Amino acid sequence: MSRSHHEQNTKQSIDTHALLFGLISVFLCGIGFSIIAPVIPFLVQPYTSSPGEQATAVTLLTSAYACCVFFAAPALGALSDKYGRRPLLLVCLLGSAIGYIVFGIGGALWVLFAGRIIEGVTGGSIGTIFAYFADIIPPDQRTKYFGWLSAVVGAGTVIGPTLGGLLAKFGYSVPMYFGAIVTLLNVVYGYFFMPESLEKQNRLKAITFVRLNPFTQLASLLSMKSLKRLLISAFLLWVPNGSLQAVFSQFTMDTFSWKPALIGLMFSIMGIQDILSQGFIMPKLLKKLHDKQIAILGMVSEIIGYSLIALSALFSFYPLFIAGMFIFGFGDSIFGPSFNGMLSKSVDSSEQGRIQGGSQSIQALARMIGPIIGGQIYVLIGHAAPAFMGMILITAAIAVLYKRKQATTYSPSS
Repeated sequence: MSRSHHEQNTKQSIDTHALLFGLISVFLCGIGFSIIAPVIPFLVQPYTSSPGEQATAVTLLTSAYACCVFFAAPALGALSDKYGRRPLLLVCLLGSAIGYIVFGIGGALWVLFAGRIIEGVTGGSIGTIFAYFADIIPPDQRTKYFGWLSAVVGAGTVIGPTLGGLLAKFGYSVPMYFGAIVTLLNVVYGYFFMPESLEKQNRLKAITFVRLNPFTQLASLLSMKSLKRLLISAFLLWVPNGSLQAVFSQFTMDTFSWKPALIGLMFSIMGIQDILSQGFIMPKLLKKLHDKQIAILGMVSEIIGYSLIALSALFSFYPLFIAGMFIFGFGDSIFGPSFNGMLSKSVDSSEQGRIQGGSQSIQALARMIGPIIGGQIYVLIGHAAPAFMGMILITAAIAVLYKRKQATTYSPSS
């Protein structure tokens, strides 16, 4: 009764401070990783003795961050269900600010890892922010506001690299300190104005081990026959994508001698392309193709993109790299929505939350493994090796998805 009364009140008036705090927090999550992407190799360089060692350190830093998010996200979600959203979000934002500062101060390679680990552990709070919005927004308006959240995350991801590249002109640590200052200002704002959204009677009574274990969710998800091939196919695509994201800055620095501002600009252009593809191209494709065909078109585009990136490394010719990144970016932008469409149609409505959460966990796992493999083959085989890995694994992913299509076509139940 109290819940419906709360929702009725919320419907009439959504707390402006809560809404503003949530949107700023989501923007900071989007900007958090991308603002440092252009400068990571330059921050690592003083603590390594060779380009190979530098590349390994850069990719391991990316993997360490993803690993921490993977393990921390379920725990942060459970803790917010038990103790409320407000304390968890404030602590996580404070942790992110500390992570930025530690990373900016540096002084040794282990200090950089400590900074990324601190930020990664608290970076799993994105799920708690979504839960906070679900608390304060009435059900009939959530789709609209969740759309806003996605747009704000996208804006942070687009702005972050360019901002990081420009700030790096004043020193490679400046983007870290800027991120810390903005995050601390949001902590202060939240401390004084942010209301708690989860009423005490609706909180979790006890936290079980199952709620804290990300592998439990993955195991139950992969046991569903209708999803297994689809998820394996996506995993094969996400591994090289995670590798490319991790080695991007190092690759352009080693191969074309690019500086942070140019690297950041390229990251941002890719983000803008993603927004344009999803806003203008995807609706047209949906009128002519079904989800599976769009997904395969995206995967083929990524293979072409990877092949041009590999050629740019072999010939040290950056126009090939730029063309390859645009074609790859197009493929990536149309694969995501089509994959989520297939995923949501594979189970009934009662399973939607579980499969979407599990999909995010598998993606985080791939982005943890991808940078480690990509970094090693980049050092041991050559700069083009991660792109060749992408071509091979995505070809395998298409084969897995095509087999799933055949199996679905002849299944009596479909």
